[in-house]
Amino acid sequence: MPAARKERADAVRNRETVLAAAGRLLDATDDPDQVSMDDIAKAAGVGKGTLFRGFGDRTGLLQALATQRSAALLPAADAAGDTGDTGAVGDATPTERVIAIFDAILAYKQANRSLTLALESAGRGSPYLNPAYDELHRHLAGIISGVRGPHDADYLAHALLGAVRSDLLHHLRAEPPERIRAGVVALIRAVLTPTGRVRLN
Repeated sequence: MPAARKERADAVRNRETVLAAAGRLLDATDDPDQVSMDDIAKAAGVGKGTLFRGFGDRTGLLQALATQRSAALLPAADAAGDTGDTGAVGDATPTERVIAIFDAILAYKQANRSLTLALESAGRGSPYLNPAYDELHRHLAGIISGVRGPHDADYLAHALLGAVRSDLLHHLRAEPPERIRAGVVALIRAVLTPTGRVRLN
């Protein structure tokens, strides 16, 4: 039994070491395709087999890193959307809540540009196959449904998330971040206005 506990502790330690190494390498590059499993194993100081046993393949490793880094994304976004005095998320309007969510998404994708771009380009790493995407989509669809009704909420939540896909943000990387945010906010206001008219205030 002690040997088994030590093995599990070593596996956990190796996993954290590998994720930290992968994160450092991805954060340092503009081209995630240049970061190989060999590079990650070398940076982590483990054998390549450790990576495949722990994560299955490169996409599995990237998904694990994204899950680790995005774990607090939705709670932080909801907290940012609280504009009232009671500390409750419900004090914010639906539009304010959704803008806060997308501010958090944009900040996350800016900080993890290579990681998110690598995942979206990795076949089964597609965001549409990611449980975190599903959770975020359900959350947004619920907010939209409360404003416009349920009929189009599912699609509109997907459409809003499509506006901050990493491949699109990469394509627009020469644009000032504030201009991209302004466009996203305009889109959110259009979606969260039941008549479809954009509010300017």
